[in-house]
Amino acid sequence: MKLGCVNDARNVFDYMRDRDTVSWNALICGYSRNGYDFEAFRLFIRMLREGFCPRQTTLVALAPSCGQRELVFQGKSIHGFGIKSGLDLDSQVKNALTSMYAKCGDLEGAELLFQEMGDKNVVSWNTMIGAYGQNGFFDEAMLVFKQMIEAGVEINPVTIMSLLSANANPESAHCYAIKTGLINDASVITSLVCIYARCGSTESAELLYWSLPQKNLVCLTAIICSYAETGNLGLVVEWFARMQQLDMKLDSVAMVSILHGIADPAHMSIGHAFHGYALKGGLDTHNLVANGLISMYSKFKDVEALFSLFSEMHEKPLISWNSMISGCVQAGRASEAMELFCQMKMYGHNPDAITVASLLSSCSQLGYLRFGQRLHNYILRNKLEVEDFVGTALIDMYTKCGSIVQAERVFKDIDDPCLATWNTMISGYSWYGFENKALTCYSEMQGQQVIPDNITFLGVLAACSHGGFVSEGRRYFRMMTEEFGMLPTLQHCACMVGLLARAGLFEEALSFIKNMKTKPDSAVWGALLSACCIHQEVKLGESLAKKLYLLDYRNSGLYILMSNLYAVTGSLKSSYRILNSDMKYQEKTEDKSFETLEKSSSGHIPKTPLSMMLRSTSRPQAKMPICSNLATRKPQLENAVKLYSHIVGNTPKAKWVTLEKLTSLSFFKTFKSAATKMNIWSQNWCLKRNLVGIED
Repeated sequence: MKLGCVNDARNVFDYMRDRDTVSWNALICGYSRNGYDFEAFRLFIRMLREGFCPRQTTLVALAPSCGQRELVFQGKSIHGFGIKSGLDLDSQVKNALTSMYAKCGDLEGAELLFQEMGDKNVVSWNTMIGAYGQNGFFDEAMLVFKQMIEAGVEINPVTIMSLLSANANPESAHCYAIKTGLINDASVITSLVCIYARCGSTESAELLYWSLPQKNLVCLTAIICSYAETGNLGLVVEWFARMQQLDMKLDSVAMVSILHGIADPAHMSIGHAFHGYALKGGLDTHNLVANGLISMYSKFKDVEALFSLFSEMHEKPLISWNSMISGCVQAGRASEAMELFCQMKMYGHNPDAITVASLLSSCSQLGYLRFGQRLHNYILRNKLEVEDFVGTALIDMYTKCGSIVQAERVFKDIDDPCLATWNTMISGYSWYGFENKALTCYSEMQGQQVIPDNITFLGVLAACSHGGFVSEGRRYFRMMTEEFGMLPTLQHCACMVGLLARAGLFEEALSFIKNMKTKPDSAVWGALLSACCIHQEVKLGESLAKKLYLLDYRNSGLYILMSNLYAVTGSLKSSYRILNSDMKYQEKTEDKSFETLEKSSSGHIPKTPLSMMLRSTSRPQAKMPICSNLATRKPQLENAVKLYSHIVGNTPKAKWVTLEKLTSLSFFKTFKSAATKMNIWSQNWCLKRNLVGIED
């Protein structure tokens, strides 16, 4: 049993003619120590049926196997048997039962047993300290430790380690270790290194590590994992090299931590190196490591590597499917995520909360409202908790698919929204055109004592920019920088520039850009150029266009904005010239996409389960003709259609165009009323997410 050969030990036991309590205890204890918890309990039942009378040692051997929440009933049965059979429940048995109750989360049962002990030894005190620590009651653990000192019980290294497991602040336990002289114990130093590393105090962990007479793998792994969690890959590599010098090898847990810490595509070479190490050491066969590799490559947006890794996995549990689906979503490949979901169902896996959240993100990217509603119904039918990440994903899906009413319903059903949920709702209101509701939502969030972050203020400033709330925007920007001490990002600055410029405050907007601590990017200058279209500032717009061209000449949005500027001032020839230059540049890159669209429009869609599902869930307005839908809304749109048709020419490409470019042409300057504004927005919402056919 000590060698882990459980089957061999069982064969020897089955061939024994004369079995006694000792042999039964040895078998039960072996099964328990090797992780066969339920089998150990079944052996105990069989032992009783064959007429053997368990002893205290049997209960001590069996109690650890019932230290799980799902086995709490079996644990209570063992305790009840001990009382009913009249066994002398000495301190050793009670300590084992106390530890069992603590691991099952039944602190009340652990406390009752501890209080019933007449003669508490050091193991009893250590067990109770550890019981509170395992369940997150750090103050109670410290109180029991102080009572232990007052009772005159001499502490040992296990006491310090139990206190460390119960204490989020390791300094106090460190002081007790120094005071009692236990700081020289290797197990105490190792525990201190691990807890310091877990808390992020890597400098203290390193100092203690160098005091170890014999360096061990546990300390090295803890330090490496700590640096990996903070993304400090330089020190990860440095400590990994020290591990290699000591002829030590990473285990699967450390490898997973390192892989999760490699998030920047600039560190792809480091990721490839650790992938090679995992292959050489055979760690890639572990599902946890394989999932870590999938997570890493998804951050690199290397979908081919994801599918290669996934295909090589012999066993594909639900967590692996979730990693793949989430990885495709992170890489912006929502269609592949949907395909994986179909395959997952074919393999008999039912989606859990993580799967549903990833699929909802796919629906957000693709705009599949109907499929998102089906997922919502699945959540309700299976009684999944609509809290935190699932609720946030639902709200995000509904807002991005254009159903703000359903997003509001989900938000109201969440009892205690987290910060991410508030941010999603504020951004949804802002994006959907309900600027006042966005600001009201922020006020309600403040009333709930939720501290905002950068994303919160990005949504609030965007609402102020879209709604033209200049004074409110200034106030919120000052609040972000002065009251909460946040450094504004380029996105925040772009919102402020857009807010000021749209209000006609160009001098203040230029002054704001001049005083920025970071160099403005294309988003900042683009916000100013967009405002030039509104106020017909041609000279300023032309100078801004030159700056934007130097920053990012490949961005087609630059050409569209300049075309808008010339169009609203009546310079249609200049507008045509700008758009024509953009189309010539984009022509080569769009050839493949047009071919795909032509195939889709002719109905030649591959008959896969995914294609059938997407066809059934696509929205009715996905392929509506422009002339019969938009041109009837406003006569000026006919000019837009004619101009764009003239640019692309009488080619097959003229039948299928991205209407994001078409509808951005500014022939809407006469639209003033709020109702018309919302009408135009609703058109753009559908158009930005669909490719539609132009009828001759």
